[in-house]
Amino acid sequence: MPFATRLIPSLFVSLAALVSASAFAQQALPTGVEAALARAKVSRETVTMLVVDADGTRPPRLAWRSQVPVNPASMMKLVTTYAALDLLGPAYSWTTPVYVEGTVNNGVLDGNLYIKGQGDPKLVLERVWLMLRRVQGLGITTVSGDIVIDRSAFENTAENDPSAFDGEPLRPYNASPDALLINFKSVNMTFAPDRAGQIARVSYEPPLASVAMPPTVPLVPGECGDWRTALKTDFSDVNRIRFNGGFPAACSEKSWAVAYGDPRTYSLRAIGGMWAEMGGRVGGQMREGRVPASLKPAFEFGSPPLAEVIRDINKYSNNVMAQQVFLTIGLTQKNRGTFEASRSALGQWWRDRIGTGEAQPVFENGSGLSRDERISAAALGKMLQVAWRSPVMPELMSSLPASGVDGTLKKRALRSGGAAHLKTGTLRDASGVAGYVHGASGRRYVLVAIANGENAGATRAAFDALVDWASQDN
Repeated sequence: MPFATRLIPSLFVSLAALVSASAFAQQALPTGVEAALARAKVSRETVTMLVVDADGTRPPRLAWRSQVPVNPASMMKLVTTYAALDLLGPAYSWTTPVYVEGTVNNGVLDGNLYIKGQGDPKLVLERVWLMLRRVQGLGITTVSGDIVIDRSAFENTAENDPSAFDGEPLRPYNASPDALLINFKSVNMTFAPDRAGQIARVSYEPPLASVAMPPTVPLVPGECGDWRTALKTDFSDVNRIRFNGGFPAACSEKSWAVAYGDPRTYSLRAIGGMWAEMGGRVGGQMREGRVPASLKPAFEFGSPPLAEVIRDINKYSNNVMAQQVFLTIGLTQKNRGTFEASRSALGQWWRDRIGTGEAQPVFENGSGLSRDERISAAALGKMLQVAWRSPVMPELMSSLPASGVDGTLKKRALRSGGAAHLKTGTLRDASGVAGYVHGASGRRYVLVAIANGENAGATRAAFDALVDWASQDN
């Protein structure tokens, strides 16, 4: 396994001592942080904070309730992505094999076409189109038999209820992982007003086979405002999208991404719809099945490397991509694409890499979209210190949002003018930031700040003040 044995064991002992020794110290919080918490009416007993040298050469500058296990929200993605870099290597890529069963004559495949999903987190529409073009490059325009998708690499994920987390099944962030995850199981609808015709033209990406999608919706009077509500969209029938209202005439072009209402059939419908749009035909059915053991791939469609995938995960906090990587760890390390196998693999990796000086994290799906995942600031800080000294530090660092520059921190520049690379996390009752802060002195710091509780979302100003304080060390 790449990078699995390159760190000196004594390093973990020294880091454990440095982070743990002051973990219970009752330190005064920085003045700006205290003031921001007071303005937000957030108790200091609901937050945990740690600021410590990235290289582990000094005691923490600040350690406040850092041993308390808390819900880290999307900051748990830091553990998943660093573990994947360490175990799999930054150049790791996924393949999606395509199999041809039968002979090809005059553009017709006399048999079945199989597509086997193996967990690629980034099979977006452009890449699915390229994969289907490669099928056509084999001389196939018509499949006389069936197009079969094989999703067996990940077990029991397709049955996950997308409404289970927060009752919002149509939100794309609730998409469940899938061995053949296409376009995050979402449909992007674009509304372009045609005022002369008093309609808005609607385009859909992707087109879904056997789903009626109206090409237009009437324009209605009124301000743009809550234009989605004005559409009065009905998604209750998975075979038809209905608009019972209209698109406000005051709006310019708008786009709306929604998760498809029947996620289990999404991949079949998306491939079927795109294949038809590309001029392809199917004589048989679009169905699920297993690839016959006797077949060899006609070709394997490769993904971008892991280093690129984790940039999407961390900069834009993509939940389903993180879960794809989490399940891939179980598949590669335990030969099973299940959450249980992945939790076991991550637990073993944590003990081997990070050690047992801090309470081991509680994993559920590795994305932070969970009420049960737990980690302490001390444990997450220790992992970030280990990552700082690892060969894959540049890949992890470059995947994190940069303050005031991109990702989820694009609009959160530091008042001090300093720089930081931080993963953000937000749930209904959890909020925070974690990552690396660049000090004015030239030193680099690990920073972890997490709030749990009903008012967790109000801590943003306090945590911004903490990052500013950490950057001003000269």
